Amino acid sequence: MKILYYGDNLEILRNKIPDNSVDLCYIDPPFNSKRSYFQIYNNIGVSEDKAQAQAFVDTWKWDDAAVSGFVEITTNAGARYTRQTIELIKGLELILGKHDLLAYLVHITLRVTEIFRVLKPTGSFYLHCDPTASHYLKLVLDAVFVSQGGEFRNEVVWSYKRYTAFSNRFQRLHDVILFFTKSDQYTFNDLREDYGEKSGKADGHYKQDEEGRWFRWQKRVGREPYKIYLSEGRRMGDVWEIPIINASAKERMGYQTQKPEALLERIIKASTNEGDVVLDAYCGCGTTVAVADRLNRQWIGIDITYHSIGLILKRLLTARQVEKLTDVLVDGIPQDVEAARALANREDDKLRKEFEKWAILTYTNNRGVINEKKGADKGIDGVVYFATGPGKTERMIIQVKSGGANRQTVGTLNNDRQREKAELATLITMDEPTRGMVEEAKEKGVYEHPLMGRNYDRIRIVTVREMIEEDARMDLPLTFDAVKPGKKSGSGEQLKLLGK
Repeated sequence: MKILYYGDNLEILRNKIPDNSVDLCYIDPPFNSKRSYFQIYNNIGVSEDKAQAQAFVDTWKWDDAAVSGFVEITTNAGARYTRQTIELIKGLELILGKHDLLAYLVHITLRVTEIFRVLKPTGSFYLHCDPTASHYLKLVLDAVFVSQGGEFRNEVVWSYKRYTAFSNRFQRLHDVILFFTKSDQYTFNDLREDYGEKSGKADGHYKQDEEGRWFRWQKRVGREPYKIYLSEGRRMGDVWEIPIINASAKERMGYQTQKPEALLERIIKASTNEGDVVLDAYCGCGTTVAVADRLNRQWIGIDITYHSIGLILKRLLTARQVEKLTDVLVDGIPQDVEAARALANREDDKLRKEFEKWAILTYTNNRGVINEKKGADKGIDGVVYFATGPGKTERMIIQVKSGGANRQTVGTLNNDRQREKAELATLITMDEPTRGMVEEAKEKGVYEHPLMGRNYDRIRIVTVREMIEEDARMDLPLTFDAVKPGKKSGSGEQLKLLGK
């Protein structure tokens, strides 16, 4: 079982994942920080194109979705919620009011309830948060887990160092990870950490045995003493000193909230064995999935953005050093035109935007850059960069239409291309193009690619049907990988052609 689900994790947890099927769930949900995090990619081009960024905002609001979730919990819809959970949410409403923080806690409560259900009786749950919300979240977990026979095990402190600005408080240099189990019978592997090379030699209690190993005698009341060897390490505590990912780290994917693989490796090794099932319901850039895969665990990842799904697929391909993932199932990606149309027609604006992202990233093999700017997009939904010579790149702009495209749409797109000084433009359309659209595109002429030695239509029209049924994709030499960001490199590296 190695599955990536694309969609709302609450819907997927309820409809796709059966009871008692998961050994370990780790989540690192976005918090109500009221700030934007940016995914910064390689610098490409000149002027404003040097810093391409995509943003997600983790701000929670008391809106219709929050009201619906609050009513569901407090009325015990579907008989899903414990009495303690219901009373907790009612009490938090009295304390916090119907505001943003309560919206966040309602969101988490809905999902933690489903996570408890899908965990095996021997399963474990780790919730990663910062100290700003950890006290509220522990109440939620107590209400969901402990009231049904589960147990709180640890509040793990992930301690790290980083440069900090001057402040009139102590510097915040740790995260909190709440560790709960579904029952008293759970998987837990005894992890050890080194004492340090100097420990035994500096401590007069330690001696060397005939093989040169350092040890000391551990006394026990009423029982025989036993040897403790330095080489065996000490049992791991609940304060973990693990560095954050530095800017040049090989594993860095461009997410500011990305967690180090060493952190997830420790959690997965402690609470699972090979072949066990690991779930991450907010899998983001896929650190949990990547580590679980490397450690020979089965895994389930869920994310509501197609960009994350594309990023994880690229990450797995790179880690395995293969060209195709034959054992990974991707669920929720449109497999036919009707499914794509359903995605495009979602009522929620954010979910409708996912159709554009899916179309652009699919057509560009996860190398397009999504236009996330608020307000008018000036007819441009995405852009992709391609090599034209040593140290030189050009752009192709992309527009996605879920319906209503006509000849004027093509003409306007060409005007947008000229305004943006892009050599090429592609229109991805749900509907089949009219004869007038095709004629208008042909009238715009061709672009002779200096490296490929061939001509490309200045304006290309691609349908969703062609992408799904005929696997229509870009065939330009790309230099900018939107879902596998990394360090700046010399032009010699950037100009490697796709597939070479």
